Amino acid sequence: MNKRANSGKVTAEKMTAEERKARAMKGVEAKKAKANLPKASYTGELKLGNISVPCHVLDGEVRVISGRGLQNSLGFSKDSSGLALQSVVHSKLRQFMTQETIDKLETPIQFVRVGSGGSQPETNGYDATILIDICDAFMQANRVENLLTDIQKTYAIQAEIIIRSVAKVGIIALVDEATGYQAAREKDALAKILESFVAKELQPWLKTFPDEYYKQIFRLYGLEYPPKKNNFRPGFIGRLTNEVVYERLAPELLPELKKEANKLNKKARLHQFLTSDIGHPKLREHLASLVTLMKLSSSPEDFKQKVDMIHPKFGNTYEMNFDGE
Repeated sequence: MNKRANSGKVTAEKMTAEERKARAMKGVEAKKAKANLPKASYTGELKLGNISVPCHVLDGEVRVISGRGLQNSLGFSKDSSGLALQSVVHSKLRQFMTQETIDKLETPIQFVRVGSGGSQPETNGYDATILIDICDAFMQANRVENLLTDIQKTYAIQAEIIIRSVAKVGIIALVDEATGYQAAREKDALAKILESFVAKELQPWLKTFPDEYYKQIFRLYGLEYPPKKNNFRPGFIGRLTNEVVYERLAPELLPELKKEANKLNKKARLHQFLTSDIGHPKLREHLASLVTLMKLSSSPEDFKQKVDMIHPKFGNTYEMNFDGE
């Protein structure tokens, strides 16, 4: 007999007959309540880029996603408290949400998952449509100056990506239903389409330059790291990056990237215009090498010599200007 069962037996022996009867009745009521909970006979995972969101379909065709899944889909850290999203909603998003949405968020749906081993413990979930309502609220809040913190703005970016991707999949699903193609398409076709749309939308926002790259530059130039002001980058770092990165990836790459950036937005990040199949993998490999060279360097001049030796410019032999002035 395990310790828990043995403890229960000892407790029961200390009870009066009336207390044991009340305890038994309480157990019966709990079993009845659990038996009356909606069951999730259909369970799966919704892929949103590199994030997997557990989802279920309950009795009565009610679609739900887990509370953790709701947070993770928006980019909250997996280590965040289960109430992290609730906190942001009440402090920043409430004004952009209907009372119905707030009520849904504050009142999770309790249900029982059904697996090969029978019913599982009770689980809390939320009406799946609430994800779209929260995304919309984040997008509205992001338009208000200084309302969201920097990290909350990243949730707003993820929210916009989800909205756009789900809308695209929605119109595809409607066309398939109208034409009857839904019966012929693969079982997980829409899920694959959603995943590819999210991945494509995320591409411009992916963090390509690792923190270690900037940390080592700050070290070499004797600057405080991390900087007191978030995202602070001295102007010379942009020039340095052009010199050691883009001018050494491929011949005439830097002018072409600048030309593409100028067509859209002068503030656009150059790496956004690299191809995902060749350009980005090559860039990440090059950055990893530069970080290693910086770690092995004791000064900007030392770094310069190592870069010239390991990654010389294409067709150029003049010295780089690494001055941090």
